[in-house]
Amino acid sequence: MTTPLAVSARVAWWGTAWLRGHVVADQLLDAVLEDSVAHVVSGIGGVDGDSILGALARLRTLGAHAFGATFPAEGDLVGLGGPAEFNHAVLEVGEGVVAVGAGIGLTPRAVGPTYEWVAHRAAPRQVPDVGEADRALRTALLHAAEDLAALEVAKWRPEVADRLLNLRHRRTYVAPPGVPGRCVDLAARGQQALEIVEIALEDDGGAVSSVEIERRRAALVPLERAGRRALVAAFSPEGWPPG
Repeated sequence: MTTPLAVSARVAWWGTAWLRGHVVADQLLDAVLEDSVAHVVSGIGGVDGDSILGALARLRTLGAHAFGATFPAEGDLVGLGGPAEFNHAVLEVGEGVVAVGAGIGLTPRAVGPTYEWVAHRAAPRQVPDVGEADRALRTALLHAAEDLAALEVAKWRPEVADRLLNLRHRRTYVAPPGVPGRCVDLAARGQQALEIVEIALEDDGGAVSSVEIERRRAALVPLERAGRRALVAAFSPEGWPPG
């Protein structure tokens, strides 16, 4: 797999590690700037055009003790606690960062090689339990494999069948010190699940009727939901297991 971590995920992992003294600023910037040349942040304390490092430092002075990511979808606001303005902004881009303890959330938007971040007021949130997200993802993968086999997935998307048969073959992400190993593994498996869903829904494949198309989508909805919840759990330090 070659899919890089979402920018909100990188800020969550490496920003938290920086806050906790596990990495230095240069390591944070190398990780966050992986696919970009600059990050510009607006709206924190009335400051616009701040750098990502300056913004995270400002959030630290406002009480942030961790950064968590959210990957919600319509009807499933996982990792969000409101208010409505922030929820809507995150839904528009599909991801966001919550500065835990500061009451502020950030939404990113890629503009060429630059990410533009906007700050919003963010209410306290609840995040999925890591163990529960792990079990739910394993169950969803099993059920999706069974349902897609019944729909003869190999005929219309052989690469999906290959992915489901080779779940051990996934990218291992590099995480900073302090991230639990099970969260690193969960992040990789959550991303893998979302890639399976994306490939399976690229077109109508061999489905020849609207009924078959809906059956295929119905088989993938629980997997997509479980994948996003796994990512939120993996990138939300406030829910990590102790130690």
